[in-house]
Amino acid sequence: MSDEQKTVLDRMENSLDHLFITGRAGTGKTTLLQAFVDTTSKRVAVCAPTGVAALAAGGQTIHSLLRLPIGIIGKRELSFIPKESLAVLAALDTLVIDEISMVSADVLDAIDRRLRQAKRKRHVPFGGIQLIMFGDPYQLSPVVSGQAEKAYYRDHYRSPWFFDAKIWSETEIEIEELDTIHRQADSEFRAVLNALREGRMEPDMGRMLNEQGMRAPEDPDLITLSTTNAAVSRINQSALERLGGKGKIAHADIEGDFGSTSAYPADEQLVLKPGARVMFLRNDTAGPDGPRYVNGSLGIVEKITDTVLVDVDGEGVLVEPVTWEKVKYDYSPATKMLSQEVVAEFTQFPLRLAWAVTIHKAQGKTLDAAVIDLGARAFAPGQTYVAFSRLTSLEGLYLKRPLTPSDIIVDQDVVRFMAQERGTNRLI
Repeated sequence: MSDEQKTVLDRMENSLDHLFITGRAGTGKTTLLQAFVDTTSKRVAVCAPTGVAALAAGGQTIHSLLRLPIGIIGKRELSFIPKESLAVLAALDTLVIDEISMVSADVLDAIDRRLRQAKRKRHVPFGGIQLIMFGDPYQLSPVVSGQAEKAYYRDHYRSPWFFDAKIWSETEIEIEELDTIHRQADSEFRAVLNALREGRMEPDMGRMLNEQGMRAPEDPDLITLSTTNAAVSRINQSALERLGGKGKIAHADIEGDFGSTSAYPADEQLVLKPGARVMFLRNDTAGPDGPRYVNGSLGIVEKITDTVLVDVDGEGVLVEPVTWEKVKYDYSPATKMLSQEVVAEFTQFPLRLAWAVTIHKAQGKTLDAAVIDLGARAFAPGQTYVAFSRLTSLEGLYLKRPLTPSDIIVDQDVVRFMAQERGTNRLI
């Protein structure tokens, strides 16, 4: 860990401050979260807004942990929850929320209400539980679906973002912005990415990216980052068929209630052939001399039996199925210990076809090279920044079409929030 990360970790452990930990892509937010969970002496629960994010963080979804109703919550009475769930919340010293940028203002206000209820401290923000939030609002945004939800936010909040929750303005929440980028070493590329993130790209920066990226990759099968699932499926299916022969199907083994397919950490049916391009979905824990691959590593399938032999940078790696565990927290009054109980398991090879992957699913991954295909246009705030910031250097940038100013979409509520916080020196 960097000195910067160690300083923030010390504050997380040795204070009761409510914290929002943010930073550009590649600054080590996930590393810091995991280090805190692994070393803290506090009773901590981790949660996230989606099932996939919760699995990645090793916790529960916000709605399952806090037993919140689905949809707009507003001033609805939060119903009584089972005593076991109440005991978990009441025992907490700290609640960690990962990917906070996807949490709406309405849900953050409901989290506050639920924690006050659980701790029986109705006049203390979050019931006196320390709240630590991780995320980058320049990358992921809350999902507001339907006209009714949009109208509700227009009438009740300045925006749907978590930082416009009522509890945010009523509570002292300090912001730590990690600044040291570990993914990109080139200072010029880092400067361009930062400008792309904040929507202040200069024309010469755009020209430089297009001059660098508008070329054919030497590897015709280089991974493509695309905006839609349909484009990704089409590229992967076409490439798999070109290999010829019959694919072998690995069926996931699912025990317990893992929720909807959108919460699955890997494909329920994974079709592979020798020669298939794949991406790893987990870090390696089996290598005696250190990890042979990490989450996001790319490889080529060489042989398929009960295991899959994958060539990773010239080294043959034998890959076996791994198990993702869906957990819930439990509290023992007798031992006063908080623990995790496994309630469902998903077992599958930690691989995904990787001639193409959506920009959204590339979130958190590091790539040496990729083709970025923004389709007709980028359509979501932060989408272009997420795609470009996966790359370690400009040398690995290939563009399907030139970047245009309309591809750089930054949510103006995020710009307003970050400018306001920097102006009041709340960013540490």
